[in-house]
Amino acid sequence: KGHEIVVVAPEIGMHIKPSENYVMKFHPVNFTQEELDKHFQAFLQEVLQEGSFLERFLKIYQHMKRLSDMAISNCARLLYNKSLIQYLQESNF
Repeated sequence: KGHEIVVVAPEIGMHIKPSENYVMKFHPVNFTQEELDKHFQAFLQEVLQEGSFLERFLKIYQHMKRLSDMAISNCARLLYNKSLIQYLQESNF
């Protein structure tokens, strides 16, 4: 019907790949793919560790907080990306 599909994604990511079926618009993040992978791996290892419930809970909470902080930072960088927001506004996104 003449519509353009626009996918907005961070520069680094896990699963979103470019396609000829849609337009990709990327926004920068303030961490590397290696840092993201490292934090996910540390979280997964912590989930599988043995120990007291409280010990495991606190460590998992710390990892989840770090990953959540990265996600919030990612969203903030998207919203403060003036050129991307302007593009979205102009295209009536």
